[in-house]
Amino acid sequence: MYNPLLNTFLAVIECGSFTKAAEKLFISPTAVMKQMNSLEEHLNLKLIERTSVGVRLTPVGEVICRNAKFMMDYSQKSIAEAVAASGKCDTTFCVGTSMLNPAKPFMDLWYKLNQYFPEYKLHLVPFEDNHEGILSEIKKLGEKFDFLIGVCDSKAWLSLCNFLPLGRYKKMVAVSREHPLAKKSSLDIQELYGQTLMMVSKGDSGVNDFIRNDLEKNHPQINIEDTPYFYDLSVFNRCAETGNVLLTIECWQDVHPGLVSIPVHWDYSIPYGLLYSLHADEDILKLIQIAEKQVSKL
Repeated sequence: MYNPLLNTFLAVIECGSFTKAAEKLFISPTAVMKQMNSLEEHLNLKLIERTSVGVRLTPVGEVICRNAKFMMDYSQKSIAEAVAASGKCDTTFCVGTSMLNPAKPFMDLWYKLNQYFPEYKLHLVPFEDNHEGILSEIKKLGEKFDFLIGVCDSKAWLSLCNFLPLGRYKKMVAVSREHPLAKKSSLDIQELYGQTLMMVSKGDSGVNDFIRNDLEKNHPQINIEDTPYFYDLSVFNRCAETGNVLLTIECWQDVHPGLVSIPVHWDYSIPYGLLYSLHADEDILKLIQIAEKQVSKL
């Protein structure tokens, strides 16, 4: 299995500092620093550079960071396969989790439903948010994962899985902390005039296509820049680096430490919910049926 110190390394990179990584990992900044030193000594490589404003990857660190995510994912997959081989999979729900599609909403739902599954345990399986590889992850529903939970209005996603809506997330915008709009507590849409708004390209999302059409028709003073159909960290990095405005959602407010998310006075929102296999097993379908009844009561 992979070296657990890689967890600390990735937390430092994602958070941008030892202090923020310590908060995420529930340990002290000194412990984070010691673990990073231990990892660099173990590998005999310099992975990060300390700066006055945080940390940044060295060229070597970029390679380790990229491969560390693969190793973690592969390790979790190996464990899941081992669980399946042991026969325990009959009473285990495997739930995918990532930075943009965290398992927390599933956990909140699970604590309302677990009374119907007294013998079942949850096994969290991490995966990487990569706009080029996300469809291959969706295809693994029923194999690698029993459930994913997240925003789903993608025609490509919905061709590969079933989807149970649980609610809607409000659309917001994100800007860099140095942006003139960053100190605003909320925005009128007119305050986006003259800005470049990053949002997904046309054709895959009905909600985002509606938003784009509305903006182009009624607010042509807003410039629109296309992003890939599926966001990953590179999209948030581009927003931070260019000074553009990014169309985002309320559950992604803490994804990038260099960005600030701001509500806008509009009615845009997008559905989120449970994704599961097109050929789901009986216990999966049972959970979906109970969850659907819970949603109908709200």
